[in-house]
Amino acid sequence: MVSFTVTILGSSSALPTLNRFPTSQVVSLNEKLYLIDCGEGTQIQLRKFGVKAGKINHIFISHLHGDHIFGLPGLISSMALGGKKGELHIHAHSELKIMMDPLLKFINDIEEFKVIYHPLNFRSRAVIYEDLKLVIESFPLEHRIPCCGFLFREKEHELHLRSDQIEYLKIPIRDRVAIKAGANYRCPDGSIVPNKELTFPPDPVRSYAFCTDTVPRKQIIPIIQQVDLLYHEATFCDDLRDLALKTYHTTAKQAADIAILAMAKKLIIGHFSSRYKHERPLVEEARSVFPNTFPANDGERFEI
Repeated sequence: MVSFTVTILGSSSALPTLNRFPTSQVVSLNEKLYLIDCGEGTQIQLRKFGVKAGKINHIFISHLHGDHIFGLPGLISSMALGGKKGELHIHAHSELKIMMDPLLKFINDIEEFKVIYHPLNFRSRAVIYEDLKLVIESFPLEHRIPCCGFLFREKEHELHLRSDQIEYLKIPIRDRVAIKAGANYRCPDGSIVPNKELTFPPDPVRSYAFCTDTVPRKQIIPIIQQVDLLYHEATFCDDLRDLALKTYHTTAKQAADIAILAMAKKLIIGHFSSRYKHERPLVEEARSVFPNTFPANDGERFEI
């Protein structure tokens, strides 16, 4: 099975700490890298944790608060200095281009690659990227400014061939592609071998949902239903629920409630307020509701 991982680059909320950088993550599937958010210091974290920035061709920005975008100018500048060529696609609010264009004018070596902006839809669910292996969707969250979550979902896998049957029947390579797609096999004598006798079931489709800077929103439940890995912000413990509501954030307990309703397999919580010197109380609170909860510690990699 192809590796599908999420690496945490930053897990703090608005204020960075000595141990946590602002929000940023890298999703890796089929040797392609996708960056989610780009808080200050993201390029440092990429180097620290051995992620090649030059291999990132798509960046997804949830919203335009500084702790999610202030790393972009430096990252793009370093990409240019590192000799990156081709295109860099940034999926974000349309106003990001207005913010970035004046800064990029001062980066003299950016001519070798082109930055292309793709405006997000903050009102409804939308497919924003698709290739042969993966579909990425955005969906609305509820924060003080327009904010999106992202769903990474593999496409349906092909069936596995039963090598013993394939060799026994001496099935030509040209026919194997169709069999993997579900076709039966017609033998030279005209007889039909059912597909189920030639294949094993495909690998299960895997998925990852990223939900940051939002109040708990039950409208997202159908979208992230049965996701394999769910990241949901948990800025405060539940004793500060009123503050969470006032600032349009979520508590650890509320994040766990979302995971329960969505029937997620695993929950990661992050975007911790700098008032917490350790993530333990937040994790314990979430685990009291949803036991399979883990903290988003900088540098940690989650395999899906």
